[in-house]
Amino acid sequence: MTARRNIFLAACCMAIAVGITPSGELRADKASAALAKYAKPVDKAIDKALAYLAARQNKKEGYWPSPMGKSTAVTSLSVMAFLSKGYTPGSGPYGEVINAGIDFILRNQKPNGLYNNRGETGPMYSHSITTLMLSEVSGMVDAERQKKIDQALPKAVKLILTAQQVRKSPVHQGGWRYQVRSADSDISCTGWALMALRSARNNGTAIPKKATDDAVKFVLRCRSRARPPKPKPGSKDLPPGVGFGYQPGGGAGLARTGTAVLCLELCGHHRSKESLEGGDWILANPQKSYGEDFFYYGLYYCSQGMFQLGGRHWERFAPHMYEMMLKFQRKDGSWPQGSRNESKGGPCYSTAMGVLAIAVTYRQLPIYQR
Repeated sequence: MTARRNIFLAACCMAIAVGITPSGELRADKASAALAKYAKPVDKAIDKALAYLAARQNKKEGYWPSPMGKSTAVTSLSVMAFLSKGYTPGSGPYGEVINAGIDFILRNQKPNGLYNNRGETGPMYSHSITTLMLSEVSGMVDAERQKKIDQALPKAVKLILTAQQVRKSPVHQGGWRYQVRSADSDISCTGWALMALRSARNNGTAIPKKATDDAVKFVLRCRSRARPPKPKPGSKDLPPGVGFGYQPGGGAGLARTGTAVLCLELCGHHRSKESLEGGDWILANPQKSYGEDFFYYGLYYCSQGMFQLGGRHWERFAPHMYEMMLKFQRKDGSWPQGSRNESKGGPCYSTAMGVLAIAVTYRQLPIYQR
């Protein structure tokens, strides 16, 4: 807890460095000339989206609704959306909204430590997202809630570590999949689990180094075996890069590559060859249309990963993302429900993920600070 309080204080100092306007509102990082024009429109879009989320929260129980019912995952993503703009539990216009979401989560942990309510698919998805949120708010809350988090979080982390240790074939070792006892792994579940462990470690929880090392090794095994030809000398074409697949040996995908880049960037492989080539692949294979399959999931991970890479990767990626999100935000502040599998999350999911993607430059969530 002490470690997280220090991080929280550092984040407060960062808020001063990032900038507070005379009205008390948080500003994002100072952008390049090319990106500066998006600052005010993006800030307004985030404010509208958070107002929408606050209005949609179930006032009696504190959760955010979705087609999956009282989802711990959608609720946790919504809480983190408020945190991403610098709002904190118990203070400011959304302090009690955040507290109510945290309280809902704390009431819904199963005896074995799992967070997964009836109707939610893929228990390890919701569990890892919820564990990440609890770790992020630890040290920010009042003493009574902190006491409850100190009881809940170790059980949640232990379950993630237990699921990783299930015996699997060598190619799947180190990762996670949908179920606690799954005997294989995928990069999607692994991404959320690894982020939860990384946050808990930042928070002062003792996480075995082997656990994160093994997870990173699994991520690297998901790297595509395809090696496209390099651009000819003098060509203005972007480097084709190398993407990542859902599982080892699978074809590269945008959301999967974004997941891999963020995992590598936050786990000791900053601007490594694999990370940089993953960023190149994202630039060479952008989201072509709004609402395509896994749109918000891909947007979230690619935004976070490309921001961590920085430089030309962020400068080239951000305008396309901003243009799409500003164009398709609804008048009520929400973003449209995703398609296919993402439709299960509903508009609160899509709106929370949208905020987390475009608010990355505020650097308010400790796990995602550069």
